[in-house]
Amino acid sequence: MKASMNPLAILVSAILLGFAPLTAATPKSAADADATLAREILADPDLPLVLGKARALLGTGLTAGSGYGEVWIRDLNTFIVVSLDANPPSALRTALLTFFRFQKANGDIPDGFIPKERGSVGYDYRRSDFAPGLLAHKNTVETDQETSLVQAVRKFVAVTGDHSLLAETVDGIRVIDRLELALDYVLAERFDRKLGLVWGATTADWGDVQPEHPWGVELDAGSHRACDIYDNAMFVIAANDLLRLLGPDSAHAPRWRRIRDDLARNIRAHLWDSARRKYRPHVYLSGSPFPASFDEAAVYYHGGTAVAAEAGLLARDELAGCLEAMRANVRAAGAASIGLTVYPPYPAGFFKNKSMGPYSYQNGGDWCWFGGRMIQQLVRQGLVRDAYQELKPMVVRVRRHGDFYEWWSLGNQPQGSRQYRGSAGVLGESIAMLLAWAQANGGQPGTEKRP
Repeated sequence: MKASMNPLAILVSAILLGFAPLTAATPKSAADADATLAREILADPDLPLVLGKARALLGTGLTAGSGYGEVWIRDLNTFIVVSLDANPPSALRTALLTFFRFQKANGDIPDGFIPKERGSVGYDYRRSDFAPGLLAHKNTVETDQETSLVQAVRKFVAVTGDHSLLAETVDGIRVIDRLELALDYVLAERFDRKLGLVWGATTADWGDVQPEHPWGVELDAGSHRACDIYDNAMFVIAANDLLRLLGPDSAHAPRWRRIRDDLARNIRAHLWDSARRKYRPHVYLSGSPFPASFDEAAVYYHGGTAVAAEAGLLARDELAGCLEAMRANVRAAGAASIGLTVYPPYPAGFFKNKSMGPYSYQNGGDWCWFGGRMIQQLVRQGLVRDAYQELKPMVVRVRRHGDFYEWWSLGNQPQGSRQYRGSAGVLGESIAMLLAWAQANGGQPGTEKRP
């Protein structure tokens, strides 16, 4: 499989992520600088090499990666675009429909599904007459399963043009109606009316591990409910995607526009810390699980900030300011990339799960899975030189270590799943964006180096 930029990747970058191409009104000096940067990007051999590796890995399956038996919706949502460039659309269509086959009557969507024979002891699996041979489960500390599915369906339709998926029925209910049902579940079961925000259990940024339990993935009596930027930004993105799928003439569109706009205002009012120019880690609904002496307001959430940018919740100057803060955090931590989850990390012992020590896993581990999403938003906002600069350490370590590891240690060593499809999808999409931008802004199509 060749790794050069192909028409589908260009189309995907423009439709799903967007960027501003060179125009006649661009000053000559800026146009010359863009053309120089474009040629530099197209001459970088690491970009087509890693894009080719991403396509190759994503052509081998839909599970989250080696070490995972499940197809997870929060992961699939982030690699479905590149996966559609490496698999028959029917495989992705079937996977999306499987999540609807496990949807509960109230709209609840599971995290993932797995063949019955590969199920693990200890999970509270759900079964469905519409998905024989499969089991599904849900990490209930999260509030991103429903929003991830809406986003993934919109990406599938945008790339394939297959709007018939929306009319497909599962147990007599159309997919488009099930998408609304999914978001209504969040509004009914995971929405605080006083603040007007989505809530979940307390976790580190976008993570799925709460501090009160040795495993930590199940909402229980010991959980501390809280609102954070990740869950709320994911809902804003999903509402936008649902509106695109419904179409402007839908009788339901005004309601979803109102819900989206109200949520965006409430995010700004309650979660944006204007003094620190960052998002607050949590606004607690039932007290904090951490000691009163701990200044959690100083913790910077890299992943949630990137998703907020994707949701359109950060102006260009704010995004640039967030990038500078992330760079400062990387320098202070001695980390390798802006994929650094949180900074400073939560101190040792704050999470009962032993994997959540400082600079480990979701507590300061370095994840391309989210760092790459920040790259995409930098390109969208025209901060392309910055995007390319911050992407480089991510693609270089893929080349050096030969695979898309789940996360990286403070010493830039690979950790977790060796072949993590979320990282492959996000990095592949980021590279496709940069190559498409370069070809549209003064580079010569077809001149990029081959691996």
